[in-house]
Amino acid sequence: MQRRHLLTAPLLLGLSSAAPAAPRKGRLKQAVTRGVFGRGNMLTMEEMARKAAGMGVTGFDLVGPADFPILKKYGLTPSMVRGGGALTDNINHKENHARIEPGLRANIEAASKAGAPNVIILSGNRRKLTAEEGMDNCVAFLRKVIKQAEDQNVTLCMELLNSKVNHPDYQCDRTAWGVELCKRVESPRMKLLYDIYHMQIMEGDVIRTIRDQYPYLAHFHTAGNPGRHEMDDTQEMNYKGIAKAIADLGFQGFVAHEYTPLGDPMASLEKTLAMFEV
Repeated sequence: MQRRHLLTAPLLLGLSSAAPAAPRKGRLKQAVTRGVFGRGNMLTMEEMARKAAGMGVTGFDLVGPADFPILKKYGLTPSMVRGGGALTDNINHKENHARIEPGLRANIEAASKAGAPNVIILSGNRRKLTAEEGMDNCVAFLRKVIKQAEDQNVTLCMELLNSKVNHPDYQCDRTAWGVELCKRVESPRMKLLYDIYHMQIMEGDVIRTIRDQYPYLAHFHTAGNPGRHEMDDTQEMNYKGIAKAIADLGFQGFVAHEYTPLGDPMASLEKTLAMFEV
């Protein structure tokens, strides 16, 4: 058979291949979330995984154990696994600890078995807690579970979110608060999920913050601001420069895209992935 016929033979025979494309060039490992496939998209996880793998993506964020077999089929790492509890009602309140702990422990174990590097942690909303009260409660909870994360080679990542636009009253809304949390837990398996969109809203000075706090950052999320859409010339951040700054630090984790496209989702994703090839 001629080479072009050999390559198309599986399609002619009605077969399909789950083999992913080669990873994107550049120094950063790129991941996606469901949101990049469009607002209200009706794609199955299998369809999203196939599209992502075909574009050279290597990770898929905010997934659970039920998604792991499909991601494995397409050569995708579960780059950020769900933790436990609700975004607004979580570990900064002591009364939630007993309810959240079993599910979190189960997800740490499942992540470890699947080779997933990270499990997400959320502070929850303040609901009149002071910064110190919320800190103490989070530290108390995390010290109970961190040994399991260490033993199973999984990093717990507290997500930084903005409380100005999207998540009013969320407690972990400043990098300094998150860094202090990591210092008090005292474990190499306790770090931050630095969401660039959210921290641009709360603090700005993104590249300097990333450089200064790099030892505490295990994972990144991206989106344009304002709007949380594509990272194009309608928004205020130079993501090419941010990507280069992250890569220059020798970052070995994942940069995951978490925006909602206004245009064609696949065309937007291709432009985004190319932007991060630094």
